[in-house]
Amino acid sequence: MSGMTATYLIHDEKNLEKRADGIALGLTVGSWTDLPKLTQVQLQQHKGRVISVEEIESDEKTDAYLGKRVKKGLIKIFYPGVNFTHDLPAILSTVFGKLSLDGEVKLLDLDFSDDILSSFQGPKFGIKGIREKLGVFDRPLLMSIFKGVIGRDLNFLKDQLRDQVLGGVDLVKDDEILFENELTPFEGRITAGREVLREVFEQTGHRSMYAVHLSGRTYELKEKAKRAADLGADALLFNVFAYGLDVLQSLAEDRDIGIPIMAHPAVSGALASSNLYGISHSLLLGKLLRYSGADFSLFPSPYGSVALDRDAALAISAACKGKEELKETFPVPSAGIHPGLVPILIQDFGLDSIINAGGGVHGHPNGAAGGGKAFRAAIDAALHGVSLSEKAKTDTDLQIALDLWGQVEVSR
Repeated sequence: MSGMTATYLIHDEKNLEKRADGIALGLTVGSWTDLPKLTQVQLQQHKGRVISVEEIESDEKTDAYLGKRVKKGLIKIFYPGVNFTHDLPAILSTVFGKLSLDGEVKLLDLDFSDDILSSFQGPKFGIKGIREKLGVFDRPLLMSIFKGVIGRDLNFLKDQLRDQVLGGVDLVKDDEILFENELTPFEGRITAGREVLREVFEQTGHRSMYAVHLSGRTYELKEKAKRAADLGADALLFNVFAYGLDVLQSLAEDRDIGIPIMAHPAVSGALASSNLYGISHSLLLGKLLRYSGADFSLFPSPYGSVALDRDAALAISAACKGKEELKETFPVPSAGIHPGLVPILIQDFGLDSIINAGGGVHGHPNGAAGGGKAFRAAIDAALHGVSLSEKAKTDTDLQIALDLWGQVEVSR
């Protein structure tokens, strides 16, 4: 049957079943028992249906935060596909529009029927396509970030890009707060980046990609992205949650924008960070980004200062590579990453992931090139079952990184 099933975490002082019924009706036909019999028959195909209600253990922290004793429950509600058009603005408005204002309900997951899922093309390239572009198939990819380029010119950007890729970095992305400006204009960054990457490839044979930040007014984005593609940009970085998932989908599905899109999680914390309300990280940064066409999903790692709960981070990664018949999105756990974390990153997120570092590359005493080399040495060690300490005996850059940031070994 056409439609989708939403899973919610709810908090209610009284009756979870009654609360679930209220949501199912309130987001579809509005009321039921007071309707005439003929009207009920006419509206039956539009009526939301409660699939299940499961009470789970409550906790004192939640009661204290809400200032009242509540029951906690997981509920599943089916919404008929006849009620909405098959696009994310309509879908999210249906399952969580006014309900999101409640403050005590969290949308955990959405399961689409096949006909609705077919409305989403997913990533253009996905994990396999990105690997083919780089020619790297047997290890996690390594990515780094431009740092401190606001107020600097294109020569500074070129020097920083060169150092990073000389260190063996596979992908480099703009900072998400680097917008259009006179010193490093969008098109200038693309052409300068192509020049540097070509030079390094000719010098070393190492192929890298540079993701330029696509920004500006919404109505300008498509033409700007098409210009980027025409200029030979490798990929686009996009602050999707400042614009909306549907904007990402419109970019990803445009045939004239034939380059990968890297989704940044900026602003998503306002939607997903609470344990009581909002949207789950795995749905927002995993499943919905993949459906909308993101080739990469950046999200907080479980290890840094902006750390995400480990289970939540792993759930995002799993949703990026779920069972749906869509290309897989590359999971990119980020923030607080240094070479000493490589073994646990690979253990937690597997080979089909991207190790993304900012300070862990640029903060290396031997510069960004030394930082990249330290990461590549750590990746090589982890894949060959060699401890970082052992590898560091023959790799100076890695030893320096371990002395500076420490390490986390994993049990095998």
